[in-house]
Amino acid sequence: MNEERWLLPAGIEEVLPPQARVIESLRRELLDLYASWGYEMVIPPFIDYLDSLLTGTGQDLDLQTFKLTDQLSGKLLGVRADMTPQVARMDAHHLRRETATRLCYLGTVLHTMPDGFGGSRSPLQIGAEIYGHSGIESDTEILRLTLLTLQTAGIGECYLDLGHVGIYRGLARQARLDAAQEHALFGALQRKALPEIEALIDGFGITGAPADMLRALAELNGADALKQADTLLRGADAQVREALDYLHALADELGRWLPEHSFHYDLAELRGYRYKTGVVFAAFVPDWGLEIARGGRYDDIGQVFGRARPAVGFSTDLKGLLRHCSGLEERYHSSTAVYAPWSADPSLREAVEQLRTAGRRVINALPGLDQDPGQLGCQQALVERDGRWELENID
Repeated sequence: MNEERWLLPAGIEEVLPPQARVIESLRRELLDLYASWGYEMVIPPFIDYLDSLLTGTGQDLDLQTFKLTDQLSGKLLGVRADMTPQVARMDAHHLRRETATRLCYLGTVLHTMPDGFGGSRSPLQIGAEIYGHSGIESDTEILRLTLLTLQTAGIGECYLDLGHVGIYRGLARQARLDAAQEHALFGALQRKALPEIEALIDGFGITGAPADMLRALAELNGADALKQADTLLRGADAQVREALDYLHALADELGRWLPEHSFHYDLAELRGYRYKTGVVFAAFVPDWGLEIARGGRYDDIGQVFGRARPAVGFSTDLKGLLRHCSGLEERYHSSTAVYAPWSADPSLREAVEQLRTAGRRVINALPGLDQDPGQLGCQQALVERDGRWELENID
């Protein structure tokens, strides 16, 4: 029984040194990066009323949210599974700005089941969002910041899959699918299950151009997907054409800002379909089947808080990024420590403070312990010479 006390729940991790130092250093660098772009940091509460967490985007998170009863109010509470609904409330209800607002955040979220970020149920979510602007410019800025986040984390090779939820929505309406049929076909599209897609389309009695376009959707992915879609979806209605035109315009804008990057397009990419309103995207690295960052546009999210504003953003799991990073431990290596005796001697205290102010780590000896300074990471020690405290290398 005692051995079980060392165990953690599945999908819950503890972070030990030196990894904790790397995560904290990367956290600081990323938040400073976002601040340099004009993003203001917010800190949503870890626990919130359930109806606040499960509004807007939150309805998609119902099964991922741990629920409990508030002993003070008797109301249902939830442990946040995503911070976007809370940030949207801050923009709509508390900040209430007329201009565009850029917000960023970082904190632990909790999931009932492991999600697509790689098996963790307690991701350290970091993200950035723009409220109050609708258009390819804010989409482009968020995509640029997504890639810069991954580059800052030391991920050298990645690619982005872009889609638009308006394409499937328009095709589903054109095919006159009811809600249950739309949901069933949506699931098959996410799995790229071509035989199942074919069977569903036949079973729903869809024929002609709508059937052909829905069949084509699952295979419209890759760098040339937009060009293929212009041909294969030429019989689509206005909503689908508008979404394709938007993706073309976004591709042109991305080409101006990020000419060194190639982008993939997946027109069956529908993450967050029930709340996203436009462009959706996910970032991937080679030889890893799960996304490492995700985002998109969700223009209606603030409506339940009394003020609907255009919104676009992205998020990633800071702990998950470390699985694919290289060189971070070297970048964030801790300085060699200095060993100092335990003494209230004013001159020793002054020497210690000077070293700490200069960024050195100084570890005071604790009397009564047989300590090896080398095991503490100390390569130098403060030694008194002729009334002066000087640094001396430890053999």
